[in-house]
Amino acid sequence: MLKEKQVYSMGTTGHSIDTFNAAELTPEQQKILIDIRRRKTELLLEIQQLKDELCEVVAEMEALDSADDGKNSNKTKMMSMGRKKFNMDPKKGIEFLIEKGLLQQTAESVAQFLHKGEGLNKTAIGDYLGEKNEFNEKVLQAFVDLHDFRDLILVQALRPLHFCRPSRHICIQ
Repeated sequence: MLKEKQVYSMGTTGHSIDTFNAAELTPEQQKILIDIRRRKTELLLEIQQLKDELCEVVAEMEALDSADDGKNSNKTKMMSMGRKKFNMDPKKGIEFLIEKGLLQQTAESVAQFLHKGEGLNKTAIGDYLGEKNEFNEKVLQAFVDLHDFRDLILVQALRPLHFCRPSRHICIQ
Protein backbone atom coordinates (compact mmCIF):
# COMPACT_ATOMS: atom_id res chain seq x y z
CA MET A 1 0.00 0.00 0.00
CA LEU A 2 2.47 2.67 1.14
CA LYS A 3 5.40 2.19 -1.16
CA GLU A 4 7.45 5.26 -0.31
CA LYS A 5 9.76 5.02 2.62
CA GLN A 6 8.61 7.49 5.22
CA VAL A 7 9.69 7.85 8.80
CA TYR A 8 7.13 9.22 11.25
CA SER A 9 7.56 10.63 14.74
CA MET A 10 4.91 10.16 17.35
CA GLY A 11 4.67 11.67 20.77
CA THR A 12 4.00 14.94 22.53
CA THR A 13 6.10 17.44 24.35
CA GLY A 14 7.49 15.97 27.54
CA HIS A 15 7.01 12.36 26.43
CA SER A 16 9.23 9.89 24.63
CA ILE A 17 9.11 10.05 20.85
CA ASP A 18 8.68 6.87 18.85
CA THR A 19 9.67 6.77 15.20
CA PHE A 20 8.50 4.23 12.68
CA ASN A 21 8.94 3.47 9.03
CA ALA A 22 5.67 3.30 7.05
CA ALA A 23 7.04 0.37 5.05
CA GLU A 24 7.28 -1.64 8.27
CA LEU A 25 3.55 -1.33 8.94
CA THR A 26 1.20 -4.20 8.25
CA PRO A 27 -1.28 -3.69 5.41
CA GLU A 28 -4.03 -3.15 7.98
CA GLN A 29 -1.96 -0.51 9.79
CA GLN A 30 -1.17 1.17 6.46
CA LYS A 31 -4.89 1.30 5.67
CA ILE A 32 -5.57 2.85 9.07
CA LEU A 33 -2.80 5.41 8.45
CA ILE A 34 -4.37 6.32 5.09
CA ASP A 35 -7.78 6.68 6.76
CA ILE A 36 -6.26 8.93 9.42
CA ARG A 37 -4.62 11.09 6.75
CA ARG A 38 -7.94 11.35 4.87
CA ARG A 39 -9.81 12.33 8.03
CA LYS A 40 -7.11 14.86 8.89
CA THR A 41 -7.57 16.47 5.48
CA GLU A 42 -11.35 16.61 6.00
CA LEU A 43 -10.92 18.16 9.44
CA LEU A 44 -8.48 20.76 8.14
CA LEU A 45 -11.00 21.68 5.44
CA GLU A 46 -13.77 22.01 8.03
CA ILE A 47 -11.51 24.16 10.20
CA GLN A 48 -10.82 26.44 7.24
CA GLN A 49 -14.56 26.71 6.53
CA LEU A 50 -15.18 27.66 10.17
CA LYS A 51 -12.42 30.28 9.96
CA ASP A 52 -14.04 31.70 6.82
CA GLU A 53 -17.45 31.82 8.52
CA LEU A 54 -15.91 33.52 11.53
CA CYS A 55 -14.31 36.15 9.28
CA GLU A 56 -17.71 36.80 7.68
CA VAL A 57 -19.33 37.26 11.10
CA VAL A 58 -16.58 39.62 12.24
CA ALA A 59 -16.92 41.62 9.02
CA GLU A 60 -20.69 41.79 9.52
CA MET A 61 -20.25 42.97 13.10
CA GLU A 62 -17.78 45.64 11.99
CA ALA A 63 -20.21 46.75 9.30
CA LEU A 64 -22.92 47.03 11.94
CA ASP A 65 -20.68 49.16 14.14
CA SER A 66 -19.71 51.52 11.34
CA ALA A 67 -23.14 51.77 9.71
CA ASP A 68 -25.16 54.96 10.05
CA ASP A 69 -28.46 54.97 11.94
CA GLY A 70 -30.57 55.09 8.78
CA LYS A 71 -33.38 52.72 7.86
CA ASN A 72 -31.01 50.23 6.21
CA SER A 73 -28.84 50.18 9.32
CA ASN A 74 -31.88 49.62 11.54
CA LYS A 75 -33.01 46.72 9.33
CA THR A 76 -29.52 45.21 9.55
CA LYS A 77 -29.51 45.55 13.34
CA MET A 78 -32.96 43.97 13.59
CA MET A 79 -31.82 41.09 11.36
CA SER A 80 -28.77 40.62 13.57
CA MET A 81 -30.99 40.56 16.67
CA GLY A 82 -33.25 38.04 14.94
CA ARG A 83 -30.28 35.78 14.20
CA LYS A 84 -29.16 35.94 17.82
CA LYS A 85 -32.69 35.15 19.01
CA PHE A 86 -32.85 32.28 16.51
CA ASN A 87 -29.60 30.81 17.83
CA MET A 88 -30.99 30.90 21.39
CA ASP A 89 -34.55 29.77 20.54
CA PRO A 90 -35.23 29.05 16.85
CA LYS A 91 -39.02 29.37 17.08
CA LYS A 92 -38.85 32.74 18.86
CA GLY A 93 -36.19 33.98 16.44
CA ILE A 94 -38.37 33.21 13.41
CA GLU A 95 -41.40 34.79 15.11
CA PHE A 96 -39.35 37.94 15.83
CA LEU A 97 -38.18 38.22 12.22
CA ILE A 98 -41.74 37.76 10.92
CA GLU A 99 -43.10 40.36 13.40
CA LYS A 100 -40.47 42.87 12.26
CA GLY A 101 -41.30 42.24 8.61
CA LEU A 102 -37.86 40.84 7.84
CA LEU A 103 -39.30 37.44 6.86
CA GLN A 104 -42.60 36.52 5.31
CA GLN A 105 -44.68 33.91 7.07
CA THR A 106 -44.12 31.37 4.30
CA ALA A 107 -42.14 28.16 4.27
CA GLU A 108 -40.13 29.44 1.30
CA SER A 109 -39.12 32.69 3.02
CA VAL A 110 -38.04 30.90 6.21
CA ALA A 111 -36.22 28.20 4.21
CA GLN A 112 -34.33 30.88 2.25
CA PHE A 113 -33.26 32.51 5.54
CA LEU A 114 -32.06 29.16 6.90
CA HIS A 115 -30.36 28.21 3.64
CA LYS A 116 -28.43 31.47 3.56
CA GLY A 117 -27.46 30.68 7.15
CA GLU A 118 -25.52 33.88 7.83
CA GLY A 119 -24.67 33.87 11.52
CA LEU A 120 -26.95 30.93 12.28
CA ASN A 121 -25.98 28.01 14.47
CA LYS A 122 -26.34 24.71 12.60
CA THR A 123 -27.73 22.98 15.67
CA ALA A 124 -30.40 25.68 15.96
CA ILE A 125 -31.25 25.16 12.27
CA GLY A 126 -31.52 21.42 12.94
CA ASP A 127 -33.72 22.07 15.98
CA TYR A 128 -36.07 24.20 13.88
CA LEU A 129 -36.19 21.86 10.88
CA GLY A 130 -36.69 18.87 13.17
CA GLU A 131 -39.83 20.19 14.86
CA LYS A 132 -42.79 17.94 14.16
CA ASN A 133 -45.42 20.36 12.95
CA GLU A 134 -46.85 21.06 9.53
CA PHE A 135 -45.19 24.44 8.96
CA ASN A 136 -41.70 23.26 9.96
CA GLU A 137 -42.05 20.22 7.71
CA LYS A 138 -42.95 22.54 4.80
CA VAL A 139 -39.91 24.65 5.65
CA LEU A 140 -37.76 21.49 5.65
CA GLN A 141 -39.06 20.54 2.19
CA ALA A 142 -38.47 24.07 0.86
CA PHE A 143 -34.99 24.03 2.46
CA VAL A 144 -34.08 20.79 0.68
CA ASP A 145 -35.47 22.19 -2.60
CA LEU A 146 -33.04 25.14 -2.35
CA HIS A 147 -30.01 22.84 -2.62
CA ASP A 148 -28.45 21.91 -5.94
CA PHE A 149 -27.24 18.33 -5.80
CA ARG A 150 -26.10 18.02 -9.42
CA ASP A 151 -22.55 16.77 -9.94
CA LEU A 152 -22.07 15.98 -6.24
CA ILE A 153 -21.09 12.67 -4.77
CA LEU A 154 -23.46 11.34 -2.14
CA VAL A 155 -21.42 12.46 0.88
CA GLN A 156 -21.09 16.00 -0.49
CA ALA A 157 -24.81 16.17 -1.23
CA LEU A 158 -25.79 15.03 2.26
CA ARG A 159 -23.36 17.22 4.22
CA PRO A 160 -25.44 20.45 4.16
CA LEU A 161 -28.50 18.45 5.26
CA HIS A 162 -26.92 16.92 8.36
CA PHE A 163 -27.96 18.66 11.57
CA CYS A 164 -27.46 16.84 14.86
CA ARG A 165 -29.24 17.63 18.08
CA PRO A 166 -26.90 15.82 20.49
CA SER A 167 -28.71 16.87 23.66
CA ARG A 168 -31.86 15.15 22.40
CA HIS A 169 -30.19 12.32 20.48
CA ILE A 170 -32.07 13.27 17.33
CA CYS A 171 -30.53 13.83 13.93
CA ILE A 172 -32.02 15.13 10.76
CA GLN A 173 -30.31 13.16 8.06
